[in-house]
Amino acid sequence: MVTPCSALPDHALADLLGSWGLGIVWLPADVAIPGSYWGEPEAGLVGAQLYLRPDTPVHSALHEACHWICMDDARRAGLHTDAGGTDTEENAVCYLQCLLAEQLRGYSRAQVFADMDAWGYSFILGSAAAWFAGDVDDARRWLLASRLIDDCDRVQLNPWSAASSSATNAALARG
Repeated sequence: MVTPCSALPDHALADLLGSWGLGIVWLPADVAIPGSYWGEPEAGLVGAQLYLRPDTPVHSALHEACHWICMDDARRAGLHTDAGGTDTEENAVCYLQCLLAEQLRGYSRAQVFADMDAWGYSFILGSAAAWFAGDVDDARRWLLASRLIDDCDRVQLNPWSAASSSATNAALARG
């Protein structure tokens, strides 16, 4: 069993993700999720909207949001369901979702590791925690080169966005 979005405090995801310009659309439990790559109840991405239901796994919401964060505006313009990207970018998305889990009210890095393992993410080292501890060099390099994290793994605002500012980055660093 994985942690559903309904277990989070109200507005926790919006508070964390709003700085990137990604809107969150909450759907009733019995409504199909637009843009869900893996099917319901997994999160969906269409344009600048992240679609969620109460039963959507938190790790799925973070994962799809991190795809959005890792894209430039040109890729975002045509986004519908499949975020695309390289294998290295996919690793970067997974790494970033683990960093953001620590900043999400009502959630944690340990919980995202457990949820990723329960959902079936597969890592050569056997678990999400083992991967995060020992096989993330490519993901970190990608995020550093994209200026999405700093040398201390502090998440930075989207460098492609005009909304990026040092004040907002400082707020994110404080968690």
